[in-house]
Amino acid sequence: MAKTGFSYTSLKKSSPKIYQAIQKEQIRQKEVLEMIASENYTSASVIETLGSVFTNKYSEGYPKRRYYQGNEVVDAVEIYAQDLAKKLFGVAHVNVQPYSGSPANAAIVMGLLKPGQKLMGLALDQGGHITHGLKVGFSGIFFKTASYKVSMKTGQLDYKEVEEAVVAEKPDLLICGFTAYPREIDFAKFRKIADKVGAILFADVSHIAGLIVGGVHPSPVPYADVIMTTTHKTLRGPRGAMIMVTDRGLKRDPDMAKKIDSAVFPGLQGGPHDNQTAAIAVALEEASKPGFKKYAAQIVKNSKKLAETLIKNDLDLVSGGTDNHLILVDLQRQQVSGKLAAEALEVAGIVLNFSLVPYDPMPPFYSSGIRIGTPALTTRGMKEKDMVKVGNWIAASIKEVEGYVLPADKEGRLELLKKFRGDIVKNKNLLKIQKEVTAFAKKFPVPGID
Repeated sequence: MAKTGFSYTSLKKSSPKIYQAIQKEQIRQKEVLEMIASENYTSASVIETLGSVFTNKYSEGYPKRRYYQGNEVVDAVEIYAQDLAKKLFGVAHVNVQPYSGSPANAAIVMGLLKPGQKLMGLALDQGGHITHGLKVGFSGIFFKTASYKVSMKTGQLDYKEVEEAVVAEKPDLLICGFTAYPREIDFAKFRKIADKVGAILFADVSHIAGLIVGGVHPSPVPYADVIMTTTHKTLRGPRGAMIMVTDRGLKRDPDMAKKIDSAVFPGLQGGPHDNQTAAIAVALEEASKPGFKKYAAQIVKNSKKLAETLIKNDLDLVSGGTDNHLILVDLQRQQVSGKLAAEALEVAGIVLNFSLVPYDPMPPFYSSGIRIGTPALTTRGMKEKDMVKVGNWIAASIKEVEGYVLPADKEGRLELLKKFRGDIVKNKNLLKIQKEVTAFAKKFPVPGID
């Protein structure tokens, strides 16, 4: 089994089944190339904090205003996490209690809008998130929603087109910040657009928060009223989220922070996860160190080199490239769905996710693209020269499954999937790539495992 920095001595005796599962997952994480854009490897310190005695505590409420006793230490930890985030991002108010990104987005919408008011974000099939107005999600059920799109010609935001769409819809809340958009966001332009209709500007920077504090992506702080980020993507922390209110937001509405805090608790959550709060503080400490800026810069360098390599291998990239940590590949010309490509790549030892591409003719589960990210590989110490190897492996793996066209009918799709899965696990070229990938990946340490 994998040799790790954690002994798990007690767990090995009390729950051999879960102990074995952890060992297997450690081996998997070490031997594959983790390229899901929303994943990363946390430090051993973050993992230790998540498993600390803070797991035992219940602290419903906010620092100095709890509904339980025994929170003197927890109060100090939460205030410390808030102060770290305020300094790092340059904001006036921070709530570190949201369990994750979707609940945090729900709290923002619930706190700042009344049911029936309108919010507007990038459409899901264009790179937006399910919480940004999808009809089947909370935002689409309890609020009016509208969406804007990227340019059909360039795959990038055309801010004039965005402005026209916003002026036509007149949302009360305008969302910028996305889940599958490979280009830099112009927050200043979004501010001007929001002001055209008097909308609150909400920046969801979950994917790019680490790049922002690392100085390789512009900050939304001077322009947005409220900001949300998860803490487990480019910030490299535990699974969690933070909601930040800017000076601009408080100037617009002096009660904005209070409204959001009330929406988090008691509106949507009970007691916070204190072990998670402490681990967020650890991650924010790490992000405050000079080395984190080098890390963030390397993420983008790696992403650009990987994009360049994929283009040289005749793959089509949405928007023609990347400015950040992620790449979207459109596989329509290869006549293979993103889902099938992602499954083939996993056989080859490369883990990523299938994704919709702008104006995708296929449904989400059989979408036409794949989304690739470089944060986790960068955490392991990989550089541009390594991205050339990785890009060539990705392209070679996709070539093995070109032409697997999905039938239109459900039964036909299920039959093809069954045959496809049987084929790829026996594909000699994919298995050859897997051996090369495994040998390559083992050379790079994984935090918390090595």
